[in-house]
Amino acid sequence: MQLAVFSAKPYDKTYLTNTRATELNIEAEIIHHEFALSLETVSLAKGASAICVFVNDDLGAPVLESLHASGVRAILLRCAGYNNVDLQAAQRLGLFVANVPSYSPEAVAEFAVAQIQTLNRNTHRAYNRVREGNFSLQGLLGRTLHGKTVGVLGTGRIGVALARIMHGFGCRLLAYDLFPNDDFEKYGEYTDLDTLLSESDFVSLHCPLTDKTRHIVNDETLSKMKKGAMLVNTSRGGLIKTKAVIAALKSKHLGGLALDVYEGEGALFYNDHSGHIIDDDELMRLTTFHNVLVCGHQAFFTEEALREIADGTIRNLGSFLRQESCQNALVQDKIGLAPARRESIPIRI
Repeated sequence: MQLAVFSAKPYDKTYLTNTRATELNIEAEIIHHEFALSLETVSLAKGASAICVFVNDDLGAPVLESLHASGVRAILLRCAGYNNVDLQAAQRLGLFVANVPSYSPEAVAEFAVAQIQTLNRNTHRAYNRVREGNFSLQGLLGRTLHGKTVGVLGTGRIGVALARIMHGFGCRLLAYDLFPNDDFEKYGEYTDLDTLLSESDFVSLHCPLTDKTRHIVNDETLSKMKKGAMLVNTSRGGLIKTKAVIAALKSKHLGGLALDVYEGEGALFYNDHSGHIIDDDELMRLTTFHNVLVCGHQAFFTEEALREIADGTIRNLGSFLRQESCQNALVQDKIGLAPARRESIPIRI
């Protein structure tokens, strides 16, 4: 059978090629396409029984219908999030859809901590100064993390991993989640969202993007945050209303912002645009603030995570080929949403 991989970068090719496919007795011809999946590129899937996609590929109903018409019967997500998939359309078409729900949660948690430390201690600014021969400390004053309160919005595997690390720094941990996790309670306590926002010196987002969580950070919730607090997002860009954080930064109510994701990232991230004029005014405005740190959705990007993603993807492909129940399946013919995915707000990642 043929597997068409979209948004394929050199590292995707390397790790998918070096998976345990032989050990799992899976034989498949893998065709890599560097283009993202969209209505314009969906014809490239012709001849494939399954496709493999990433976070910014388009899996709306029109694309799914085109895939189904061309013979595709399985969609394998090499990521945990699936907000870009029209699950109802997939179920109607009888498509097999599976994600990789857990891959090195420490990778994302550690990156969130790196962003907190970089933003808090101004190491990004110090690096640029020293390269120009400027060793002045003026304007680089930070705060000691020990004793500070960190708010964790979403306590799935990544949120708990972050809590474990920040607890080691001597921080007080608060969390908000509709489905409390016993593992988090080893490090902190649950509270309501308003309390978390008003008492936290740092707020880190670790929840999936759903209709309920879209723009959970908005003008109203930002106004409830402690003045001078810092906000970190390594989850999904759509959790934050960009115009709202720009206003909060301009008013100096928000003390800092670290983003590894951005709600308009689909047209930009994972590709080199250094030779082009970027016409996203909101993103460009964010980059003008000295207390804003923007990265290109790289929190997951470790050797361990890529290996686990590739292995999980191939295991899901094997489940599809054997038509067995797959614990990572989001949609199966006549099954619908897998009960195992009923987790935090409202689905834990």
